[in-house]
Amino acid sequence: MHHLAALWDGGGTVPVELGVVRRLLARGSTVTVLGDPTMERDVRESGAEFRSWTRAPHRASPALEDDLLHDWECRTPVQLLRRLSDRLITGPAGAFAADVREALAARPADTVIANGALLGALVGAESAGVPAVALSANIYSRPARGVPPFGSGLAPARGPLGRGRDRALNALATALWNRGLPDLNAARADLGLDPLRDTWAQWDRAARVLVLTSPAFDLPAELPANVRYVGPVLDDPGWAEPVAVPAGDEPLVVVGLSSTYMRQADLLRRIVAALATLPVRAVVPTGPAVDPAEVPGTDRVAVVRAASHAQLFPLADVVVTHAGHGTLVKALAAGVPALCLPMGRDQGDNVVRAARHGAALGLSPKASPARIAAGVRRLLEDPAYRRGAEALGARLRADAASTALVEEVESLAGSPARGQAVP
Repeated sequence: MHHLAALWDGGGTVPVELGVVRRLLARGSTVTVLGDPTMERDVRESGAEFRSWTRAPHRASPALEDDLLHDWECRTPVQLLRRLSDRLITGPAGAFAADVREALAARPADTVIANGALLGALVGAESAGVPAVALSANIYSRPARGVPPFGSGLAPARGPLGRGRDRALNALATALWNRGLPDLNAARADLGLDPLRDTWAQWDRAARVLVLTSPAFDLPAELPANVRYVGPVLDDPGWAEPVAVPAGDEPLVVVGLSSTYMRQADLLRRIVAALATLPVRAVVPTGPAVDPAEVPGTDRVAVVRAASHAQLFPLADVVVTHAGHGTLVKALAAGVPALCLPMGRDQGDNVVRAARHGAALGLSPKASPARIAAGVRRLLEDPAYRRGAEALGARLRADAASTALVEEVESLAGSPARGQAVP
């Protein structure tokens, strides 16, 4: 089989989605990745072919000014939602669809596998009669009955008032997303497709929506028939590298904040200050978005540019994180409890999900060094958090080892045209 993977440089989504590509290649398929130029090296190293977006917006370089969203400028979730819609999800739908159709004309594919935010890529697949797979690289993100809206950071509702709250908030989120519906329907009309009544109904036209996490981690909800949970992908990013751990027998704390810019340098400095007051060793990777020189370390707190989660998390006693899905799930899969300081996006949602298993504590990203130190100390001293992380981790590891992901994709060979949902 040959697959066209339509992806974008969304930071933490990249190692997850390239993990999907590697798994398909390992099964004997071939893959062309249609993506941002910043992804080209990692794509080629995976063994896949690379093709750049041309009409569609894309990140030309790792430079901050080339970031597509500049989401750190958004002061409210509503502002972020509108920016996502205008710059990625619906505004450029026609351009994404055109690039997908051109790639399919150059090399026909059995499926189009698209980042779920690229609705235009799904439109392109539907118009070409190729079965489409929408990837949700974290928790299920479409408004759904039974759960608070994506990005709200709210815990599950309790009682009639709570359920009413979630219905109202989901209705508001749907209305906000539908501000972009005219752009999406214009792209569909240009390609002879019928209009949709809801922006995220484009997912209903996909053969599959694959959620790349464990149902044990996500909240239970009423979901469409084409949705499948296929387990997390725990691959490290291509820029990760092994590092030396500070010597000693003290507990090891590993820090993992965003791989993209979120104005996180100050938080990193407060975390280092907190850890310096504790009898621990620590490794603090700043990631590509922050120069390690901005975050002075100590003899026992090593500050580095990059580190391998696969190397460090099995050795760690606590992980301190912004609670991006990839970092948090990898920590939990290693059986390590997490102190979470969510800075935006889906991070508050992830804290809610981990905390309900007794595997994490949440703090404000504005927390003082003293509060951060107290949180780390609590996780180290209370064995219930380790037990919670180990119990959830066993389920995450089992789902990550499953072949459900590739089997779902491979099952679509010869499925109905126009991306119609397969029973």
